[in-house]
Amino acid sequence: MPFTKSKLMEFPRDVVVGHGVIEEIVDLCNKVTLGKHPLVVHDERTKKLAGNRIIEILNDSGYTVEEIMVERATMEEVNRVQDYATKWGVGSMIAVGGGSVIDIAKLASFNYGVPFISIPTAASHDGIASPRASIKEKVGSVSMQARSPVAVLADTSIISKAPYRMLASGCADVISNLTAILDWQLAWRLKREYYSSFAVALAKTAADLIIENAEYIKPGIEEASWIAVKSMIVSGVAMSVANSSRPASGAEHMFSHALDRIAPGKAMHGEQCGVGAIMMMYLHGGDWLTIKKAIKDIGAPTTARELGVSKEDIIEALLMAPKVRPDRYTILGTDGISREAAEHLVRVTGVA
Repeated sequence: MPFTKSKLMEFPRDVVVGHGVIEEIVDLCNKVTLGKHPLVVHDERTKKLAGNRIIEILNDSGYTVEEIMVERATMEEVNRVQDYATKWGVGSMIAVGGGSVIDIAKLASFNYGVPFISIPTAASHDGIASPRASIKEKVGSVSMQARSPVAVLADTSIISKAPYRMLASGCADVISNLTAILDWQLAWRLKREYYSSFAVALAKTAADLIIENAEYIKPGIEEASWIAVKSMIVSGVAMSVANSSRPASGAEHMFSHALDRIAPGKAMHGEQCGVGAIMMMYLHGGDWLTIKKAIKDIGAPTTARELGVSKEDIIEALLMAPKVRPDRYTILGTDGISREAAEHLVRVTGVA
């Protein structure tokens, strides 16, 4: 019988990370052949931070640049960007901003059928180079299939000026890969779910890089942005290899999404995933203390109080978590854990 298995894997073709690399935008656009009529997507803050400079450089180099301002990552905003792209007939998109801006451009470019470049101005989660977009709905955030950027341009001189809390949150998000891959392995063994050892190796490498360099990831140090962004890009590539968020999203992410519904706006996504990873690694019987220490050393939350939520919020989120994505098998199983087990979990890990 002939071998018929096939799989599509899309990766960023070029990744440029370093000090002042925003000035290399023309060379990058020419290299990935985006065409001369791009749409720059940014918000009010990132327009001033980097968007205006991007537009200036491209216009001075013979490009005809359109621009649009966006706000929260909702389907309304995604549709508005698509409509604007259709109106002007652009051939590509350039996302200049944090996670919300990138997610909007990522999904809008995917739906519209044009490539996009990711230019992060902050490193708050691993969506910089991933093929998934996190879109906010009434029930909380929903992860949607999109496409990886054709290129990433990460200027560490800009990223290092963003509030340090965002960088710490992004690092905690990457560290949580360690529990996500254990959940994936569990689903592979118990449910015969598709599994990629290559994707797991990449996701683990990204998390290990953060943990091994936790002592250097501090406020005001540009090298911290360098380490964090590299790890987030590798994490995004892991998801591209898997063609799924599996190597970077397990029960800890389900816990985070549940907490979004119970106590919205209290903490950042990566911060919640970091706390979730501490608890899920305990359930897996793994080295949760090392995860907790690394997150604490970086300066991200490790307790309910630091997240700005109550002990009861954490417990309710643990009980709700399996219902967030019932199709995704994790250490929480299909029926979840008991309230007694949840109370024990937050107590023994010191989360609450």
